Amino acid sequence: MREHTLDLTADQKWGEGLVAVAEGEQVDLDVRIESVHEGMLVSGTVHTSYTGVCGRCLNDIDMPLKVEFQELFAYPGDETSDFEVQDDHVDLETLVRDAIVLSLPFQPVCQPDCPGLDPATGVRLTDTSGADQREPTDSRWAALQEYTTDHDDTASRP
Repeated sequence: MREHTLDLTADQKWGEGLVAVAEGEQVDLDVRIESVHEGMLVSGTVHTSYTGVCGRCLNDIDMPLKVEFQELFAYPGDETSDFEVQDDHVDLETLVRDAIVLSLPFQPVCQPDCPGLDPATGVRLTDTSGADQREPTDSRWAALQEYTTDHDDTASRP
């Protein structure tokens, strides 16, 4: 069993969509490699950060990311494997990149309760007080606006 700590930089942008790990971003890798009967079992943790825009209000975001992974690198043989040991070495680049990209949020938010944008004006709701926000009136319900419970017909009861 061997343990390694590596400080790397992303050689290219990892991820697509609203957020991604930028090229040149610091990637800290703690990895443990164990010899098992079928090959080498690699487990570890990746620490990095991703940047992009919030999916609700379009603010820029920069968030930390922690990803844990585990994969078996099989010895070359008759069976095909996604990851194989090559000359007593394992190539972690694909494994780490895939683990990071798959853990990126599909709909990232700048804060858990981000209200987003005002649908009428397009202004960020976090920038406004919300006092001037009114629900649009649907003309189909206009006749009900005059209805109140004060107009109950209590005089006609026997």
